[in-house]
Amino acid sequence: MHNLNFIRPFVFLFLFAATLSPAQTSSSTNSPFSVSIYDRTRVNAWNWFAAPPEASTYGYVESLLRVGIAQRLHRWDWRLELAQPAVLDVPSDAVSPIAAQGQLGLGGTYYASNNNAEPAAAFLKQGFLRFDGEDSHLRLGRFEFFDGAETQPANPTIGWLQSNRVAQRLIANFGFSNAQRSFDGLDAHWNAAGWNISAMAARADQGVFNMNGNPELNVDVQYLALTRQELRNHLLWRAFAAAYHDGRTGLAKTDNRALAVRSSDHENIRIGTYGTDLLAAVPAGPGRFDFLFWGALQNGSWGKLGHRADAAAVEGGYQLIHASTSPWLRGGWFRSSGDNNPTDSTHNTFFQMLPTPRIYARLPFFNLMNNTDEFVQLMDKPVKQLALRADLHWLQLTSAHDLWYQGGGAFDNKVFGYTGRPANNATSLASLADVSADWQVTNNVALNFYYAYAQGKTVVAAIYPTDRNMQYGYVEFIYRWNMSQKGRAGK
Repeated sequence: MHNLNFIRPFVFLFLFAATLSPAQTSSSTNSPFSVSIYDRTRVNAWNWFAAPPEASTYGYVESLLRVGIAQRLHRWDWRLELAQPAVLDVPSDAVSPIAAQGQLGLGGTYYASNNNAEPAAAFLKQGFLRFDGEDSHLRLGRFEFFDGAETQPANPTIGWLQSNRVAQRLIANFGFSNAQRSFDGLDAHWNAAGWNISAMAARADQGVFNMNGNPELNVDVQYLALTRQELRNHLLWRAFAAAYHDGRTGLAKTDNRALAVRSSDHENIRIGTYGTDLLAAVPAGPGRFDFLFWGALQNGSWGKLGHRADAAAVEGGYQLIHASTSPWLRGGWFRSSGDNNPTDSTHNTFFQMLPTPRIYARLPFFNLMNNTDEFVQLMDKPVKQLALRADLHWLQLTSAHDLWYQGGGAFDNKVFGYTGRPANNATSLASLADVSADWQVTNNVALNFYYAYAQGKTVVAAIYPTDRNMQYGYVEFIYRWNMSQKGRAGK
């Protein structure tokens, strides 16, 4: 694994802190085996931007079963988890022969990634051993990791902002995909007096759209974060740094250079990302105001090119908390840099690394690269078990000389992991409206509904002149069970 020197001092620090933690009694920490089951079935319907004669209207079914076994022994715990993803009736004609039109929705991506209309596999999703000190934890093996989610805020507003508007922007399991993503390596956490230090060094595994998640990729990442919760739980801030390396030198990188130039670039990608975020929730009258800032700078090398990029998000809202329901109105702005010159020596497109892009692009036809997003959203919970949400987005490309990017990072040794369509000297991408309803039917069963409509603008119309509009929706069934909780829904 490359660049491990970045993380080694912090690993030794955590090990030392763990040895100083007082021992715990076996009677309070030993446990029998626990078994967990997670089953997700999703029925998808796509009406992609028209690209005749290829199919842009189609449906398919995703199924993901995860079965885990775990145990706690004194100050240690371990977990083994198997995943069995499958996709049924994937369209074989949802990939256009016109390069700019590409894959016509995620159905085309699943087929292209597996060359199979009904791909399925089984693999080790997680398998780790963890040491649990009083204030410290060290984990080694295969696991899932989510940047920005190192703490569990006591304030529910900050907790929602952390989970839905900060976490997984850069490193995550790509949870919306069917095979998802795991990491092979180690991570460590230390908590004391409101402070949290988290570190991780790992190599990414295959998966996401490729149903076989067993192999490792020649892609590794290191991460370090310092998080502080203060002001009576009304404020949370984090400073973080991440190092990314992609050694898959046989693949053409996705950027705005000519294909011949990209194909001849066999140098590694090495990028450092340095950032901070601030979350605040302040009581005001019958509710509370919330504020969010997230920002990051990047440097390094993009193959033969130097790399310099940046991104920032500013958001705010107000939620009623003393009403019969809890309506929450929010708005925000996000901007990431794009590359204005495909022939110079510097790559300026913000690189999202290994995220879960769908959290920030619920209709998955864009991501946070070369992107400017202005949005408003309205959320409410008319009853405890039902969460409603509606969003409006106005999307533009930051640079008209760069690409319209899609994807969520490396998932296969045969493809780069991001795709790009030409901007054709335009920046107006689309207007997007979507609605969702998440219903927790019982402790074990959830039903989720989603529908979105995108009206393509200049960038889309230049590539899909027949029909620049798109629709997507799904119905999702989720079942969770954990034997140690006597049938209650697991996490």
